Amino acid sequence: MQNGLSVDVEDWFQVGAFERTIDRADWPTLECRVEANCDAVLKIFADAGVKGTFFTLGWVAERYPALIRRIVAAGHELASHGYDHKRVFAMTADEFAADLLKTRAILEDIGGVAVRGYRAPSFSVDARTPWAHPVLAEQGYAYSSSVAPVVHDHYGWPQSPRHAWRPVTGSDLVEWPVTTARFAGRTLAAGGGGFMRMLPYGFTRWAIAQMNAEGHPAILYFHPWEIDPGQPRVADASIRSKIRHYSGLSAMAGKLKKLLADFDWTRADALLPAQQQRAAPWQAAA
Repeated sequence: MQNGLSVDVEDWFQVGAFERTIDRADWPTLECRVEANCDAVLKIFADAGVKGTFFTLGWVAERYPALIRRIVAAGHELASHGYDHKRVFAMTADEFAADLLKTRAILEDIGGVAVRGYRAPSFSVDARTPWAHPVLAEQGYAYSSSVAPVVHDHYGWPQSPRHAWRPVTGSDLVEWPVTTARFAGRTLAAGGGGFMRMLPYGFTRWAIAQMNAEGHPAILYFHPWEIDPGQPRVADASIRSKIRHYSGLSAMAGKLKKLLADFDWTRADALLPAQQQRAAPWQAAA
C-alpha cells in the first residue's frame, strides 16, 4: 500500500515550542537554515526515488522562491501551511480566510502550480474552529491534513475520526488526519515529527504497518529542521520545549531513510481520489 509522505516547511525558530520565546518580529534577524535543510530532504527523497508533499509557509516561500521552484521541478506537491505558522484556533474565521488567500497566492505565483492541499500549523484545527473546514471548502481546497485525533497539551481533537473523513456536507473536501495507532484502548500519536525522533524506530514502523493493515494509507510528516542537529539552541526556552525540539535530531535522517525503504510512499494528492471515495461524513456534536 502506498502511503502519504509530507514535509512541513518551516525554520527552526518558527515552531510552536518556541512561539512564546521567540518574537515573530525577530524572525528576519535569525539564522535561516530552511533552504539548506530542504535541499538535504530533497536529496534524501531523490536517493530513495520517492515523491512527497511540501506543506510550505508563505513566509518561507517569499524569501526562498528558488527553493519552491526546485521542489516543484523535482515532481513534489506544493501545498499550504499558512503564512507565518499562526495557529488556526488563534484566528477568527475572517482572519483564517485571509491567511489562506494570501499564502495560496504566494505559493501559486512562485511555484506555478495549483495549491490544493492545506495543513494547519501545529494541527490546530479542532473543536474550537467549527468554521475552519467550511472556509477551506469555500476556497476550493481538495483536502486538509490538519487534525490530530489525540489528546495532547498543544493540540488535538480526540473525538474526531482516525481515518479520512468529510467535514462539510455537499463538499468534496476531505480531512486526512495525521496518522495514529491504537494500543490498549488508546489512540497514540504516531505520524512522525517529535514522536518519530524521540521514540524507537520500531514504534513508527509498527504504527504505519497497523494503519495499512486497517486498509488505510498512513501519512508521515516531519520538518526540515528535524534532520539538522547543528541548528542554533534557544537558551531561554523551557526545559520541556528544549526536550521536545532537540531530542533525537542526530538520529532523524537515519530513521527517515529506513522508513522510505521499508514502505511505499507518494505525494498526498496522488492518494486523494481513493481517500475521497472512502471518506465518510463526520461532524462534531453541537
